[in-house]
Amino acid sequence: MLQDIRDNSQGLIAKIIVGVIIAVFALFGVMRSTTLPGVAEVNGQEISEAQLQNNTQQLLNSIGAGIDSIDQDLLEQIALNQLIEQIILLQSAEEASMVISSNEIDRQMLETVSFQIGGVFNPDLAVRTLAGQGYSVASYREFLRQQLVLSQIANAYSSSNFVTEAELNRLAELSGQTRDFRYISVILGARTLGLAISDDQIAAYYESNKEDFIDEESLVVRYVILDKDEISEEIEVDEIELKAQYESEREEYEGSSEKRAAHILFEVGVDLAEADVLTLARETQQRILEGEDFEALALEFSSDIASAEEGGDIGYTDGSAFPSEIEEALEILAVNEVSDPIITEFGVHLVKLTEDSENSFQPYEEVVDRIERDKKSAEIELIYAERLQNLSNLAFETGDLLTISEELNLPVLQSEPIGRSGGSAIFSNQELIAAAFSDEVLMDGNNSDVVELGTGQAVVLRIQEFNEAAVPTLEEVQPEIAVIMRTEMEREEVQKVGENLLDAAERGEGLDELLKANELEWIVEEDIERNSFTVNREIVTKAFGMP
Repeated sequence: MLQDIRDNSQGLIAKIIVGVIIAVFALFGVMRSTTLPGVAEVNGQEISEAQLQNNTQQLLNSIGAGIDSIDQDLLEQIALNQLIEQIILLQSAEEASMVISSNEIDRQMLETVSFQIGGVFNPDLAVRTLAGQGYSVASYREFLRQQLVLSQIANAYSSSNFVTEAELNRLAELSGQTRDFRYISVILGARTLGLAISDDQIAAYYESNKEDFIDEESLVVRYVILDKDEISEEIEVDEIELKAQYESEREEYEGSSEKRAAHILFEVGVDLAEADVLTLARETQQRILEGEDFEALALEFSSDIASAEEGGDIGYTDGSAFPSEIEEALEILAVNEVSDPIITEFGVHLVKLTEDSENSFQPYEEVVDRIERDKKSAEIELIYAERLQNLSNLAFETGDLLTISEELNLPVLQSEPIGRSGGSAIFSNQELIAAAFSDEVLMDGNNSDVVELGTGQAVVLRIQEFNEAAVPTLEEVQPEIAVIMRTEMEREEVQKVGENLLDAAERGEGLDELLKANELEWIVEEDIERNSFTVNREIVTKAFGMP
């Protein structure tokens, strides 16, 4: 059957029809070793198969959706070349003692837009974003460090090109292909439900795998939490305060104005005396009065090259941005009127007023909600800062949480058991977990220091109880073991089915009977691109790797 497909495909250029038999193990997936053999070694540093696969996929993604089909061997060779050159550069940087400071890495993280809320770095958002990309904070900082080192040394070598023109041309030649293929999907199901799992089998599994079921050490803590949101509920701003703030803002705002100007600058120099420059400026002014375009004349005559390319535009002023001589001229000009020649330390100017906006404040009704929010926010910050200081002092001075609770009117709460890996809600915060398991709290029984969560909350905790790591009883984990064993049995059965299907396909006989016996059928895909995500990526990769 497969040979027939190949025979019928010999005349096709843009499409290749292939048969693919793939067992897709759903539910819990396939257990695969992550320790893959190295594919290359650079001065003693190994490049793993996993690294090569990751870089190959990144290269494919960077090429974009326009590349429909790419020779896999060529792509992997380019990806390998990239990794080799990157490692060589990093090794060179290390030998040259090139380092990136922690401050620079901090700056890069603080300026990362995807880590910001309202333009301000948010640590919780950063941690969540990194976790979604498979990074811890430490691993991402190391990634940043390597990227900055690579950039630094590449600039030093003046060569940041990892892909040759010939390689890119080869990629371009291979573009424009799609593939039609079909495959069989064998998933975990109910093939082994008729096979019983005895209590003895479960007990034997338990004895052989006890370490997999160990409950990590855990503790229960009591804690108090200071929350900005709760403070906001205490604050009320009366109408008198709101109106007073409105009047203050209105008086400051109204009467100010913002003007926009353009100029033509005639510089005084060795070849042109001030008198000659004034003459040229007056002649240019006359041409403007006669109807010539100011912007065109600015491009022709102005010594201020940057503004000349923008029609002479020099932006906005509130009355203090430009030299006083220009500011005085703008005060008496009408919009689109051009001044007489003006002499400043920079030369002689013709100035045009292009915009003039007198500011007027919005009515009280339109801004009162914003004013109330601003005043409440400012008061919340003041109260929070004061209570935070009190919380810190009390946590250090007292040997319990009751005093803190009474002084700050905060309820004492109790957690569920939490391990070193953290828990839910506020106990997903690793800084809080570190405080809970610190010697000061765990061993000495003291209150923790204040831990600010970065969400307008601050916590002080102390230990209530500690639970050593322990192996649960067989009865406690028996249902879990039954599920594990059933899944392993099902996976083994699916593996056998997949191997039988592959064997039948290679022999060219018995495949249809096997499909029918296992209630399976071909899944047909057409016009699939190399970088398509509409079909499982492993299936697509396998299809494009076939002749």
